[in-house]
Amino acid sequence: MRQITPPRPLPADPGRWADVATVPAASRPRTALTERLVRRAVARMPLRVVTPAGPLPGPGGPRIDLHDPDAFYRRLGTGGTIGFGESYLAGEWDAPDLVAALTVLAGHAGTLVPAPLQRLRRLWAPRQPATQHNAPDDARENIRRHYDLSNELFALFLDDTLTYSAALFRSLPARREHLADAQHRKIDRLLDLADVGPGTRLLEIGTGWGELALRAARRGARVDTLTLSAAQRDLAEHRIREAGAADRVTVRLQDYRELADGPAGRFDAVVSVEMIEAVGVRGWPGYFRTLDRVLAPGGRIALQAITMPHERMLASHTTHTWIQKYVFPGGQLPSTRAIAEAVARHTSLRVTRREPYGPHYAETLRLWRERFTEQAAAVTGLGFDATFRRMWTFYLAYCEAGFRSGYLDVQQLLLTKGTPA
Repeated sequence: MRQITPPRPLPADPGRWADVATVPAASRPRTALTERLVRRAVARMPLRVVTPAGPLPGPGGPRIDLHDPDAFYRRLGTGGTIGFGESYLAGEWDAPDLVAALTVLAGHAGTLVPAPLQRLRRLWAPRQPATQHNAPDDARENIRRHYDLSNELFALFLDDTLTYSAALFRSLPARREHLADAQHRKIDRLLDLADVGPGTRLLEIGTGWGELALRAARRGARVDTLTLSAAQRDLAEHRIREAGAADRVTVRLQDYRELADGPAGRFDAVVSVEMIEAVGVRGWPGYFRTLDRVLAPGGRIALQAITMPHERMLASHTTHTWIQKYVFPGGQLPSTRAIAEAVARHTSLRVTRREPYGPHYAETLRLWRERFTEQAAAVTGLGFDATFRRMWTFYLAYCEAGFRSGYLDVQQLLLTKGTPA
C-alpha cells in the first residue's frame, strides 16, 4: 500500500512554543558533523530517509521525509533528542508510519551515537535543569504540568476507567472494546500481588483518577491514596463518592515523603502504579525507605514500573530529554537492576517476584493514540492548538515505539518485608 506523508503543520505559535518556532543557531562544523553522523547511522539501519535532494544511502525500511535538512541537523546537533522532537513539532520532518520509523530508531538507540562521542556525552548532551531533581516544590509543579492539563483531555482518549497505565490483555493484538477489562485485569493482578482483601490497610501512591482505590475498596480494603495533582484529586473524590466508597477511601493531596512523619508500620500493603518514574534517580533511596517504614511486618508492596536497560539508564540519567521537557518534567525511568539495588541497599525489603509485559503497553499506547487522533476536533475545543496535538501524537508514538522495539518494558514487581541487614 502506498504510504502518504501527512501535510506540513502550521507554524508553531512563538508565544507558546518558542523553541519550536525558532531554529537554534549552530556552527557550520557542528552542523556538518551532525549530518555526517546521521548519514552514517542511516547507512546501517533499516530506515529510508528522503530529503529534497533525494534519499540518503541505506538499506531502506520505514520512511522518514526530511523536509528541511539544514534545520533538522541544526536542532539535532544542538539539542540531541530534544532537537529531534522539536524538529518534528516544527514540521521539518515527518513519517507516513511514525511508529514504525521510531521503532527502528529505538531499536538502535545504543548505537546511533558512536562510542567515542558517547563517552563525551557530558560535553554535548543538554543537562537536566535543577527542577528535574524533584525537590518537593518542584515535584508538585512537575506533576501539575502533566496531570493538571485537563481531566477532559485525558477522558478523550482513555477508556471509561480513566486508567493511565499499561493494560493487561487476554490476547494480542488488542481491541479497543477490551481496554477497560484489560485495565481491570492489570489492577486485579496488582491487588492480588499485594494480597489486598477485607480489612487490608492499603496505601496507594499515585491516585490517578481513582480506579485502583475503588477496586480495592470493593474488596473490603480501607485505602489511603496520595496524589500531587489537584485535578486528579477532585475527580477521584467525585468518582469515589458516586460509587458510595467515601467511607473506605481517603484521597490526600500529599507527597509520599510526608509519610515519614506518621507512625511506622501502619499499612498492610502498598500499591503504586507507574509512579516511581516521577521520583527521579536521586529520590529512589528515600522512596524505598519510606515504603519500608510505613509497611507493617509481613506486608507486601506491589509496584508497576516502566523500565529501561541498565546501561542506557546510567548513560542518560543526567541528560535532559524531549519527554522531560515537553511531557513528563522530572521523569526518570529506572532499570530493574537499579530498583533491586536501591531496595537491597536502603531497606529491609526484597524484590521477590517480577512479571514483565511490555508488548501489552505497546498495544495500550496504540489504542490511546488512535483514539486521540480521532478526537482532534474535541482536543481543539478544549483550547489545545495544533502544535500540542502534534506533540501529544509524537509522545504516544515515541513511547509505543520504545515498547515495540524492546528498548522499554513494563514490570509488575512484588516487594516483601524481611529482616534488615
